[in-house]
Amino acid sequence: MKLSKFWLMLVLALALAFTLVACGGDEDDTTTDDTPDQTDDTPDDDGDEDEGEETTEGPQQGGTIVAGMYSAPGHQFNPLFYSDAYEANILSFTHESLVALDENLDWEPSLAESWEINDDYTEITFTLNEATWQDGEPFTADDVVFTYETIQDEDYVAAGGVRTNYVANLESVEAVDPQTVKFTYTDVNINALYDASFIIVPKHIFGDVPVLEMPDHSASRNAGEVIGTGPYQLTDMLEGEQYVLTSYEGYWQGAPNLDGITWRVIEQSIMPGLLESGQLDMVAEPNGVPAADFEAVDALDHITTYVTQDFGYQYMGFKLHHRTTDDVENGVIDPDNWVENEKVADVRVRQAIVYAINRQAIVDGLLFGMGTVLNANFPEASWAFDESAVNPYDFSPETAEELLDEAGYVDVTGDGFREDPDGNEWVLNLDYPTGNQVRERSAPIIVENLEAVGIKVDLRNPREAGPHFDLVEKDNHDWDMYLAGWSLSAADPDPSALWLSTAPYNYTRWNDATSDELIKAGVQAPDAFDQDYRKQAYSDWAAHMSEQVPQVFLYSADNIYAYNANLKEVKHYPAGIYADSHLWYLEQ
Repeated sequence: MKLSKFWLMLVLALALAFTLVACGGDEDDTTTDDTPDQTDDTPDDDGDEDEGEETTEGPQQGGTIVAGMYSAPGHQFNPLFYSDAYEANILSFTHESLVALDENLDWEPSLAESWEINDDYTEITFTLNEATWQDGEPFTADDVVFTYETIQDEDYVAAGGVRTNYVANLESVEAVDPQTVKFTYTDVNINALYDASFIIVPKHIFGDVPVLEMPDHSASRNAGEVIGTGPYQLTDMLEGEQYVLTSYEGYWQGAPNLDGITWRVIEQSIMPGLLESGQLDMVAEPNGVPAADFEAVDALDHITTYVTQDFGYQYMGFKLHHRTTDDVENGVIDPDNWVENEKVADVRVRQAIVYAINRQAIVDGLLFGMGTVLNANFPEASWAFDESAVNPYDFSPETAEELLDEAGYVDVTGDGFREDPDGNEWVLNLDYPTGNQVRERSAPIIVENLEAVGIKVDLRNPREAGPHFDLVEKDNHDWDMYLAGWSLSAADPDPSALWLSTAPYNYTRWNDATSDELIKAGVQAPDAFDQDYRKQAYSDWAAHMSEQVPQVFLYSADNIYAYNANLKEVKHYPAGIYADSHLWYLEQ
C-alpha cells in the first residue's frame, strides 16, 4: 500500500521542542499526522487474498531487516553522552524513557506506568512499569535517580555531556520506593513531563564509574556491553560499517516479533538501488530517501513510503565567540571567558550573508522542492511558528552589497574581494561534514553566492560527521562558519537547550542578554501556562534572533521514509516511525 505525502499542518496546535539527538547529521540529537494507527489485528494491506492461497493472520515471528544510514555513528552508545543522529538510530531501539510522544504529540506512558503532578506544578511522581534491563537486572527508581543525578554532577559537562537542560530547574529526584520516583523542581515547571523524558541508563552498570570515565567505559561503547531496557540490544558491530541489533526476548512489553535489525552504513547515492533490489529494507533517520530519488522509490511496488515535514533543519552557523583552550579541556561553558570573533561580529555582515545566499534555489534545485526555507527556529508545524515575526531575508545580492558597504567592508585592492574596515584581508573559513549529499552540495553553492558579493571564503576539506561535530562543540579554533543541522523532537518549542548563552548546545556561542531574557520569559510561570502568552514570547524572541542572525537558517527538508511493504505495524507518527518497534513483523 502506498501512503501519499502527508503535511503536518494539521498539528499546528501541538507542541514542538528540542531534544537533541543530535546535531550530528541531520539532525541531525537526537531529534518529525493523523495517519490511522495500525494495531496488532489490523494488517497494513487492502485485505484481498488470492483464492486457494494459504495466509497467516496476525503477527509472524522471525526474520531480520536491514536498515541504512548515511554516516557511521560516533561510537558513543551511552544516552548521557551521545551527540549525533546516527547514534540515536541505535539508541532508539536499545533504550527508553519514562514517557514518550504518541501520534498526537501528547505524552504517553513508557517506562512509567502513570504519573501525578501536584497542584502548583513543582512535583511530579511516577509509578514505574515492571521492566528489566537487557542483562536481566530489574529496572527500578534507583536507575532514574542515578540518570538525573549524573546529569547534575559537576563533572558531567567536563565529561562531554550536553543535556543539562533536563535538570536546569531540578531540585531533587527521589526514589520513594523501587517502583516510585518523585521529581521536585525549584519553581513552577510547566514542562515537567518533558524534563522527565530523558533516556534512562542502568545504575548497576555505571553506578561505581566516575562521571569523567563514563564516556569511555566499555558499556558506553562496546557491542554486547551496551545495556538498555529497549526491545533490541546492540550485540555486534563492525565500526563504521555495520551495527547489529538482536531482539531481547525478556523485553517487558513482550518479545519482539523480529529476530533483529541490522544497520548498515551506506553511501546515500546507492540506497535507492539497494531498496529496489531488496538488499535494503528501510531508510529512515536522518533525512531518509534523497528527494531526487523519491519518485523512483515511491513507484516501487514492494516499498512503502511516508513523507512528513522534518522536525529539524539545516543551518550555517557563525562562530560568534570562541572558547578558551582551558575551558574546552575543562568542559566549562562560561560566556565571560569567550573571545569574540571579530570577523563576523558586525550584525550587518551576518545580515548581508543571509541576503546573499539563494536558499530557495537550494530547496528547488537540490531538494527538488521537497523542503521549506526557514527564517526562525520553529518549523511551520509548531504552534510557536509566526511568519510575521521574522525577516524573510529574500535573496538579494544588492541588499547584501549595500550592508557590506555600510559596514565598511569594501574592495580596496581591486581583486574582487572585500577587505575589512581596517583594510586587512578578510577571509571567512567554512567547514562542513560528509554524509549528507544535499549539505555537501550546498557548500560550494554558498561559497559561490558569497563570493558574488565580494566575500572571500575558504571552503575547507570536509570531515566525517563525527570529527566535524566534535570540533563544532569544542570551538577553540579558527572556525568562522560551519554547516550542520539540528534534529528537534516534538515535545515543546522552548529554545533554551540550543540558545541560552550558557547552554552547551549553543554552538554558535551567541552571548546575548536580550535573547536569554526572552527565552526565560517563555517558560515563566504562571504566565506561561497560557499558550497565547508563550506564543507571543517566542514571537518576540524569533524577531530578535532574526535581527541579530546568530546563524543562517537554510532549510527544513521533508523526511522521506521508505521501508519494505512486508514490514507491518510500522506506525507513522509525526516524530518518526520507530515507535513500538517490538510490534514490527515481516509478513510472509
